[in-house]
Amino acid sequence: MKQIEKIASAEHFTAVNTGKLNELGDYVLELGPEIRIPGKVFGGSAVQATGAEFSLQHFAPGTETGFYHTHKTHEELYFFLAGEGEFQVDGHVFPVGEGSVVRVAPAGRRTVRNNGGQPLVMLCIQYRGGTFTPDDAADGELLGEAVTW
Repeated sequence: MKQIEKIASAEHFTAVNTGKLNELGDYVLELGPEIRIPGKVFGGSAVQATGAEFSLQHFAPGTETGFYHTHKTHEELYFFLAGEGEFQVDGHVFPVGEGSVVRVAPAGRRTVRNNGGQPLVMLCIQYRGGTFTPDDAADGELLGEAVTW
C-alpha cells in the first residue's frame, strides 16, 4: 500500500509528498475489516496539522463514495482538481468538476460519485465549523523582509 513521504520538517513546518494525482488510486484507506476505500488518503497527521484534517481521493470512472456521512462539529470544503462527477447533499444532486468547490455544514448528508469518463480527483479539508471570525481574515502579518533563496 502506498505511503505519504515526508519531504522536510523543522520547528515551524512539515512538508510531505502524496505523489502524483494520477497515482492516488494506489492508496487504500482501511476504516475497518469491512470498509476499505480505494484511492483515499488522509494527511493531517503526516503534516502535524493542529486545526484541520485533509484528504485526497481518486474516484475511478463509475465509482462513488458508496455511503452518506455527516459530522458532529466539522464542516468540510471539497475542491475538485480533475474529472467530472456529481455531489449530493441532503437529496440535492449537482454536477462537479475541475475547479468546483463545495462547502458542507456538519449535518449535511453528503456523498460523491464519478459519472464521467476520466478519474475524479478531490481534495477535502475538514475543520471545526463556526470558528472563523471577521478578525481571522486579518490574521496574516506581512514581515517587510527581503526574500532570499
